[in-house]
Amino acid sequence: MLTDFYEITMSNGYMSASVADTAAYFDLFFREVPDGGGFAIMAGLEQAIGYLKNLRFSESDIEFLRKKGMREDYLNYLRDFKFSCDVWAIPEGTPIFPGEPVLKVRGPVIQAQFVETALLICINHQSLIATKANRVVRAAQGRAVMEFGSRRAQGFDGAVLGARAAYIGGCVGTACTLDEIMFGVPALGTMAHSWVQLFDSEILAFKAYAREYPAKCTLLVDTYDTLKSGVPNAISTFDEVLKPLGCRPAGIRIDSGDIAYLSRKAREMLDEAGYPDCKIVASNALDEYLIRDMISQGARVDSFGVGERLVTSASSPVFGGVYKLCAVERDGEIVPKIKISGNVTKITTPCDKNVYRLYDRETGKAIADILTVSHEIINEDEPYELFHPEFTWKRKMVSNFTARPLLEKIFTGGECVYECPPLSEIRAYCAAQVETLWDEVLRFENPHKYYVDLSQELWDEKQRMISEYKKQG
Repeated sequence: MLTDFYEITMSNGYMSASVADTAAYFDLFFREVPDGGGFAIMAGLEQAIGYLKNLRFSESDIEFLRKKGMREDYLNYLRDFKFSCDVWAIPEGTPIFPGEPVLKVRGPVIQAQFVETALLICINHQSLIATKANRVVRAAQGRAVMEFGSRRAQGFDGAVLGARAAYIGGCVGTACTLDEIMFGVPALGTMAHSWVQLFDSEILAFKAYAREYPAKCTLLVDTYDTLKSGVPNAISTFDEVLKPLGCRPAGIRIDSGDIAYLSRKAREMLDEAGYPDCKIVASNALDEYLIRDMISQGARVDSFGVGERLVTSASSPVFGGVYKLCAVERDGEIVPKIKISGNVTKITTPCDKNVYRLYDRETGKAIADILTVSHEIINEDEPYELFHPEFTWKRKMVSNFTARPLLEKIFTGGECVYECPPLSEIRAYCAAQVETLWDEVLRFENPHKYYVDLSQELWDEKQRMISEYKKQG
């Protein structure tokens, strides 16, 4: 029942209109990259698969819908419901771009329509957070980033699935303990300011912690005064507790103040005390811009803990994925469908489609994505002409490329035929795929617009349908 009610009214109506079994094709795509970025990261597919595998209707659900006025034959259909659609999707961790189907569903319209809301919940949320995490990780320039945002997330799923998505985007771990249990994302963390406050003095707090965790001791040094108290007390603790045990300190954490300045001074103090291997961790409402600025200002930070602005994607909190009908089947023929709008960005691309990514064979870099009608095959042995879907005079001939189809089969007739990779593999795959993008696409400000083109056949069909509907108007 986690669905928009109009999915129910429509599916009930399809039955009364005797079109419930019509085979329909739906595309899930998004229109804009969050934060004005050059690309997004696909995430949430595993949860979408789990939803489709387990979609059932209880007697209490059916009774609720009966009270809402739904037809008895529709309720009987739901009682014996079994998902039977075909589903394709772009794998998690893949860079994705506006306008291209990242997931498509083909099957009886009564089913394909109903799953819209849940699929959008899965893909929109995690793709948003994975995209934000990847921006933060790239800003850190090789320094580790930990997701620290559970307490500021929008609800339980926001915390748990947000941390999962952040790991796909490149974070090394999370403060959310449940994520290691559920997904294997390393759970990380040491102490809060309350630990330091609880003891009669800062040094007593540090020593108690060091005695308990000598092999992985990281001390929070900004409770009172980072440079006059925190770092000196940390050094004393390392000397008096860890050294006699034969242990080296893991690090210190700075959670407030001018972190660029404080980290430089703390580094000097630690080095002079004989602890050049002691890492410095920074936290405190960070995002990609603050991290980038800190590094440019000479901050001596080895890793970052990033919380609320990551797990909520605070600067751009909506992904904006949509789910649109693009074709139906009638008498064995695929009939394209289109949505026309005065807002050009809301005009949909009709037809059952495939998505190809072209890679330059010499550099390995991605050249463009091509949307084709499903029966089309891009021949790698012949030059291919790219053209801008709106400004069609902008054309480019490419050769010596590899064409990779992005959509993979997930369900066949309602049976799952796809095995989700381990999350660590998805994370590594994501990092490798981001490396295939040109630096111009990776820019935070004014990134180069990556080409998402239509094949000539698909473009012709779209223009034909637009012209046809204009004549009718």
